[in-house]
Amino acid sequence: MFENFFPKYITAKNIVFFIMTILFIIFITKIQDIAIIFFASYVIACSLNPIVNKLEKKFKRSTAAAIVLGSSILILLAFFVPVIILSGHEIRNFSTSLPKYFIALYNNIIQMPVISKLGLSQFDWQGLLSSASAYTSNIFNEIINLGLNLGSAFIYLIVSLIIIYYFMADIELIKNTYLKLFPKNLREKAGDISNIISKKIGGYIIALIATVASVGVIMVIGLLACRVDYAVLLGLLTAVLDIVPIVGPAIALLICLIATFESGWGAVVAVLVVFAIAQIVENNFVRPYVFSKFLDIHPIMIYLFLFISAKYIGPIGIVLAPALAATFCVLVGELYMKSLE
Repeated sequence: MFENFFPKYITAKNIVFFIMTILFIIFITKIQDIAIIFFASYVIACSLNPIVNKLEKKFKRSTAAAIVLGSSILILLAFFVPVIILSGHEIRNFSTSLPKYFIALYNNIIQMPVISKLGLSQFDWQGLLSSASAYTSNIFNEIINLGLNLGSAFIYLIVSLIIIYYFMADIELIKNTYLKLFPKNLREKAGDISNIISKKIGGYIIALIATVASVGVIMVIGLLACRVDYAVLLGLLTAVLDIVPIVGPAIALLICLIATFESGWGAVVAVLVVFAIAQIVENNFVRPYVFSKFLDIHPIMIYLFLFISAKYIGPIGIVLAPALAATFCVLVGELYMKSLE
């Protein structure tokens, strides 16, 4: 096996290419923010490219890309604008009422027999909860201030949309250009790997939307049916936090319980039941189907890249972790595992 491998791949050009690849990776780590924007734009473009490919039969590629991107923006606006308007009032009320919920929770805790027997009622729970509620209020104030500072965020959004458009409109040109950087004997292999990566990470967006949407729809409808306060806000919050495996749903459940605790045990039970239904549907029906269909990656790899991305990239890395895992698995499988076979 190795006597055939070395003469074929260990050449001067390939060694130079390998060194350039290492230097390129080091360079990418130095411009991490820019690299994240380009990778995130590429992931979104890969998810939309199948639609562009179908429209290309009737329109020019550039026109098809513009139609798909414009339609996607309109669909997002048609969904998020009413949701934001509907939940905006709930956000304001929830942020001002949260300290009251902490105090109500404190009063119920100190009255528990276990707490009084252990002498924990002497602990300064009031001060702790006041600090926690003040900290939470500060978080909401920071979020509001962040929302007011839309200048740079708007610029990043416009730049990302332009990058997504060119990734869709000029995908063949871009692909042929970067393939020229590879040695001739590796170009065909690099092209095949690029196609596999594009298909997998494009499917990740579809899988992510399907799982998040399933949780959000079930939570909002379930909480509205049970007449729970802040039903829309809590449902959307649960859907967004569900992007982060295990930790996100746990935090969402805790917030939901704190928000509904003052409404009585009926509301708490309703939240637990609706949350359990949402998680059962997602984890046993939606997630296994869509992730196996579009990604075909073992959960351990996703968790590994989740922790790595969270440590070195931050919150955006958590969202992109499955796409990074898919890219890594394809590269290892195509470049290493198949050569061993």
